[in-house]
This record gives sequence, C-alpha cells and structure tokens, in this order.
Amino acid sequence: MPEGPELHLASHFVNKECRGLVFSGCVEKSPVSRNPEVPFESSAYHISALARGKELRLTLSPLPGAQPPREPLALVFRFGMTGSFQLAPSDVLPPHAHLRFYTAPSGPRLALCFVDIRRFGHWELGGEWQPGRGPCVLLEYEQFRENVLRNLADKAFDRPICEALLDQRFFNGIGNYLRAEILHRLRIPPFEKARTVLEALQQRRLSPELTLSQKIKAKLQNPDLLELCHSVPKEVVQLGGKGYGPESGEEDFAAFRAWLRCYGMPGMSSLRDRNGRTIWFQGDPGPLAPKGGKSRKKKSKGARQGPEDRVEDPPPPNKSPSKTRRARRGLPEQTTAQQPKGPSLQQDPEAPPVPEKGKRRRRPATSGHHRPQKVKADTPSLEPEGTSAS
Repeated sequence: MPEGPELHLASHFVNKECRGLVFSGCVEKSPVSRNPEVPFESSAYHISALARGKELRLTLSPLPGAQPPREPLALVFRFGMTGSFQLAPSDVLPPHAHLRFYTAPSGPRLALCFVDIRRFGHWELGGEWQPGRGPCVLLEYEQFRENVLRNLADKAFDRPICEALLDQRFFNGIGNYLRAEILHRLRIPPFEKARTVLEALQQRRLSPELTLSQKIKAKLQNPDLLELCHSVPKEVVQLGGKGYGPESGEEDFAAFRAWLRCYGMPGMSSLRDRNGRTIWFQGDPGPLAPKGGKSRKKKSKGARQGPEDRVEDPPPPNKSPSKTRRARRGLPEQTTAQQPKGPSLQQDPEAPPVPEKGKRRRRPATSGHHRPQKVKADTPSLEPEGTSAS
C-alpha cells in the first residue's frame, strides 16, 4: 500500500502535471464513493499538492477575477491501500476515478482523478492534517526525532519495534515495507522491545573533538534507526516514478524491486505481528515474537516472480468447523471478539482490517502487489465498500 514516499511522489506528480493548467467548473465525485462531496465551483483555478507523512493536501486556488468569487479550498487525502492520482483525457476516465477535477474547455479537456480501486482511501475538507499524527519522517526529521525520544515512556514502546514503527503518532510515513528495510539494514530483530532499541539512542553522543564534516561522515557511515527512518524513505523518493502500485508500470517497479533488500525477498523469513501484518526479516525474530508463530521463508523461486506476487502471505484459511457443522456435531458455538471501531493511529490505519477469527476469510482484492486482474468500472452493486484510514 502507499507509504510516505509514495505520497510524496504523488505530490510531485500533481505539481508537475498541473503546473500551467487551468481547471474550471465543479468538482465531480463518483456516486459509489462514500467520501464527502466537494462543494467547490470556479470558472478558473489552479491545483497544487503538498505531502506530509501518509497524507497529501490538495489546494484549489481560484485565479483573480474567477467567478463566483471564493476563497481557496484544501482537501486532505489518505490513500488507503490503492489510492493514486492520474491525469487523463476527460472522455476516457480511468476506472475507479472517485474524484475528478476538470480543466477549462479552452483546450483539450483533461481530468485530474483520484483513483482508488479498493476504496479504502479518504479525503476530508478543510486542509487540516489528521490530529495525533507525528512529524513527517521525510520533511520534519528533527521534530520527528525529538518527538520519539521525548516520549519513550509511552506504552507504544513496550511493544516490539516492528509494531512501534507502524504507530503514526511517532513514525508518520513509515509502513510495512519501510519497517522491514530499516530493521534489516541495522540487523535489529523485529520483535525486540522498542524501548530497548530506542533508549540506546539517547546516550549516543559524537565526540566534541570531531569537526562538523567528520560528524556528518560518521552519521552517514553509521546511521541509527531514527536516521534511517528519514534516509530510507528518501531513497525511494529519489528513485522517481510512482513507487509501487497497479498504475506504476513495470519500469517504475523494476527500479523499486532492485532497491529492496528484505521485504518479500528470497531467503527472508516472515511472521505476523499481533495486528496481522507480515514482517520480513533475517535471523532471530527477537524475544517478543508471537508465541506459536511459525516463521516462513521466502523460496528462491520468488526471485522469478513479478512485482505483483511480492505481497504479504494471505491469512491461512480458517479450518475450524463452521457454525452449521458445529451444530450438527453438538458442539458449542464459538464467540468472536469485537473488532475496535474506527481507525487507530497506533495500528497503522492504512492497513486493511484484520478478519475476525471464526469467520471465512476471502482472498483480498487486487492491491499494488497482487497479480493484476481485469477490473470492471465501479458500480454500486458489484464492489462492497471497505473501511480504513491512513
């Protein structure tokens, strides 16, 4: 799913493609989207974008003299699992284009579209970043580092480091593939206690006798975990393209795939954390590894698979007897725990909901890493609505 780098690449895409374009008319929303209507109309306006962590702000700015007179409007997007922006001819809209901004009719009409196959993405009016999100690991590194080290008493850091890295209150922009790559580079077991890993950084001090250039060189040669939370996403942004996703194309993904060292790679092991997310690693998983969790290794044949195959392993099928079969056998019905309501920044809200135990688990729909399937255009009756936030 899109992580911090993909949101930043999306903002670069919007700013590059929309530079010089004049948009006009109303903003159009697809009838199947449950996101809010965008009450904006202008005879002439520009569009610009800014990303922060796992959110992107789109600003609609009316030009001087545009009618009706109005103030700029900002929207904040969270991409869910498959969100992206595309610019397309207005008469050939891409499937699942749930929000459309049209250029003025003076030339060939284009549409900037927010495309979201699985409809886990969200947009909100007003332009405010989601409350509770920490500083951006890419653009606000010093604030991000201070926010983590100042709050090590928080119970989030009682958890394994692989789970803490998905807590958007502290690691805004880090997601599943980034946490695997960061921990792998430092050879940190994913299920080591987060506080144990991070407290060591509070005592890290470079010798005052070093010059500034020597200090910079020392940090580049021996970065710590928080420094890698900044530099590793930066590497993905510098790859260009759109990162990974169904719309990125093989050329874009080839560069990303060559960059990966751990996530979904042959020879790496994987375990599911307590939130149902798969963490890839090499070696010892660490002391807080889930009891009874079975580590699986990626087979070497995965090296010959396409990008759509490098995904988290789907949940194993539930082999417990169904309600009907249990009734026939005279067995008591099983009860299931209630899932928490609403998104949680502590559980990386970009993640898809974890299926409840005791219920049949269906194969997830196409996402950025699954094998592409032929997808029909959205219709209210064919595609059930999902819920997630970023």
